[in-house]
Amino acid sequence: MSEVTLRPVDDGNRAAVVALDVTPAQQNYVAGVADSIDDALRYPEAMPWYRAIYAGDDPVGFVMISDNIPPGDQTLLGPYFLWRLLVDARHQGRGHGRAALNLVLNYLRTRPGCTELLTSVVPGEISSPLGFYLHLGFQDTGRYFDGERVLRLPLNG
Repeated sequence: MSEVTLRPVDDGNRAAVVALDVTPAQQNYVAGVADSIDDALRYPEAMPWYRAIYAGDDPVGFVMISDNIPPGDQTLLGPYFLWRLLVDARHQGRGHGRAALNLVLNYLRTRPGCTELLTSVVPGEISSPLGFYLHLGFQDTGRYFDGERVLRLPLNG
């Protein structure tokens, strides 16, 4: 497997990153890159931090978190929230999602007061990312937020 890195999305790679997409069955569970970037611009209060996922020199995915949301806004989960994780259908099954998440976790361990990463998943049976997250150590909180199951990953050092 090529080395996985996270890189800013800029004018030089934006078109290639926006063109990345999941399988048709997975589209019920994750928004595309263009919609994600639009959401980041539309909701600055969610403190978006996003990167393209690269394997070697090839963009293979996209990740976006909420990075230290200030307390008090009950419409947002945080302070640290995995907002989007997408690996292009042509590059799935190669460990890129796991590697990208590990890079995000390394980044989060440098952030103030970060003791856990939250995420949420749309309930469903076919192509749901729930199993992926549970396999990586996320725990089901038993809570729902905006119709999605809330998961948490404790960060221990």
